[in-house]
Amino acid sequence: MSAFEHLEECMGTVFVFQGHSELPSGELNKCIEDACAKLHEADEIFSLYKPESALSRLARGETSVANCPPAVDAVWNLCEQWEKTTGGYFSAFTLERTFDPSGLVKTWAAQQAIDVLLNAGVTQFSLNSGGDIWLSDQLSGDDEWKVGIAKPVTIAADEAGVLTVVNLQNTPFRAVATSGSAERGAHIWNPSSGAMAQSDLVQVTVLAADLVTADVWATAAFAEGPNALARIAKQPDVEALFVFQDGRIDGTEGFAEVLRGSL
Repeated sequence: MSAFEHLEECMGTVFVFQGHSELPSGELNKCIEDACAKLHEADEIFSLYKPESALSRLARGETSVANCPPAVDAVWNLCEQWEKTTGGYFSAFTLERTFDPSGLVKTWAAQQAIDVLLNAGVTQFSLNSGGDIWLSDQLSGDDEWKVGIAKPVTIAADEAGVLTVVNLQNTPFRAVATSGSAERGAHIWNPSSGAMAQSDLVQVTVLAADLVTADVWATAAFAEGPNALARIAKQPDVEALFVFQDGRIDGTEGFAEVLRGSL
């Protein structure tokens, strides 16, 4: 079994595949190439920075969802489901009512890439999707199960580093996603107020069974603010850690149990 690592630039970030595989190197490289093709396909369809993407044309009123690639309809429906699940705090529509599923598409595309590798028999690997982490069920080394959560400060700050580390071994969680304002500033808006999210929170980290669930809840929780803690506590196999502007930390009991290694 050979170790592998592959970095793929896409969607304005870097996707990092790491793991072990028994496939011959040529076959493995082809699988990774096919997986990365899923990322670039999603970027070509959903990027609002590409004038000729399906989403850009849809935003300009030049086409309809029915005439877009089938992925647009699938993601549209998925966003509607998540809007209901999160009480409206996750929304794929901008203030101008333009469909913008960027809060979900990165991890949705990452899952498509993950499935390509799993279906090809590559089962021992992780994927870092621009800071959102997914781990397969069959990782072997103890350290491979550990995921660091960054401090909520800018990357260039002197105090940048790791806030804490979670060990997902022997838990139902395979994904970790973080949303906040530390690195990118105010960029998450609150659908209920129609304005950028304003609260005492600076960062939300969510553990879930899959990347999309973790990503959506991290975004929705940051948009809602501290009250989201009670909402997340009712969700099965979803746990959260909230970091406040003044340095306070709060979270679900399940997240605390993961930190204690007792889940």
